Amino acid sequence: MRIEKLDSRTAIPEHRKKRVAAYVRVSTQKEMALNSLENQAEVYTAQIKAAPDWEFAGIYEDRGISGTKEMRPAFQQMLADCRDGKIDMILTKAFTRFARNTVVLLSTLRELKSLGVDVYFEKDNIHSLSETGEFLITLLAAYAQAESYSASENQKWRIKKAFEEGRTTIGKMIGYRLKDGVLTVVPEEAEIVRQIFKDYLSGMGENAIAKKLIRMGVTPMRSQRPWNRTSIRYILTNEKYSGNMLLQKTYIENYISKKPVRNHGERTRYLVENSHEAIIPKAMFDAAQAERQKRREKMKADGRQGSKRYPFSGVIECGECGMHYRRRTVRSGTSYKQSVWLCRTFDTYGKEFCHSRQIPEDILIAETIKILGRDDLETAVPEMLSVIRVPEANHLVYVFRDGSEQDVFWKHHSRRECWTEEMRQKARELALERNRIRREENNNA
Repeated sequence: MRIEKLDSRTAIPEHRKKRVAAYVRVSTQKEMALNSLENQAEVYTAQIKAAPDWEFAGIYEDRGISGTKEMRPAFQQMLADCRDGKIDMILTKAFTRFARNTVVLLSTLRELKSLGVDVYFEKDNIHSLSETGEFLITLLAAYAQAESYSASENQKWRIKKAFEEGRTTIGKMIGYRLKDGVLTVVPEEAEIVRQIFKDYLSGMGENAIAKKLIRMGVTPMRSQRPWNRTSIRYILTNEKYSGNMLLQKTYIENYISKKPVRNHGERTRYLVENSHEAIIPKAMFDAAQAERQKRREKMKADGRQGSKRYPFSGVIECGECGMHYRRRTVRSGTSYKQSVWLCRTFDTYGKEFCHSRQIPEDILIAETIKILGRDDLETAVPEMLSVIRVPEANHLVYVFRDGSEQDVFWKHHSRRECWTEEMRQKARELALERNRIRREENNNA
């Protein structure tokens, strides 16, 4: 009896070519790195197409994304294609292109092994399906993770050293530019900052100030979106405008996730007084903070502190401006009171900035129940849906967690359907009263 050991690569039918893809990634958007990425893609394309027993299965590219992050779009698409049986082998420069995180790398390679997909690491000359492949990859990946950790620690040390010396890492903010390590005032922008503080202390709200800046045509510094209450609040609460610096307000959670978190005392904070030229006098800055506290306390006393979450909160996305919808109650205090969902941009700045239309909540609930087949929307919506897009008026696109989509077109209720029995009775009484008045006028004529 003769026993021959086969691996997944030798199991490919002889009549079919091996479907080969390549994965390339660079972790920065710098021109040199992107040129390197394009060169790698061209080389792999030519190499695969030149092999007589290979079939080109595509090039998967991730640009400006760290190898410590699992959510790489092209990488995830490549894995999905492997699961669908579209790829037999993947070429890549080195194991660090797959991941710097040992756990991510090994779990991915083991899944690909179970699918019969080989990964060839060119720089290290390793096939993942070879007998020694996984052992060597484990050692090399552990080294790469240690290298990533070391780089992260070195960066943290440099930042900490800068903080201890009273140097900031922020190079650009409205009103200032970092020159030779010092925040230097930009006069024309400084006037905008002063006006924001004056308006706030005169009684204007954050939204009102944002609308004023938009009407003035002032371009926001921190994003391409219009001014909003968040960008105004950032300026009003930033101590740098008073000539002082509070350093290390946030820190990176860990070197794998690289997620910034607010520092509530977990790390040392550094207060540098009179570190640069002030735009706002310290007394004015303190007055603004006192005013903010006063307004918060008033909102709390009025029962308006915080916002309630609804099943659709953060789910409905405007197809025109990209902002989320929020819930509003319209015609409050009347018999026509109604809850609706409308785009935040339209709600805050008006149709000049977004032409989206509101969605009656009862229609939204009814259509969603029909689509999901469930009425427990508090649970069903986050479980089943990624987003509800609104590409145009009376049109909803439900995007499910599995990536599938379903379009819904709806109509507003007719006036007859909207009226309650109480409203109808009131209308009858008004009509009778009008008829009575007309009869009296005719009799007296």
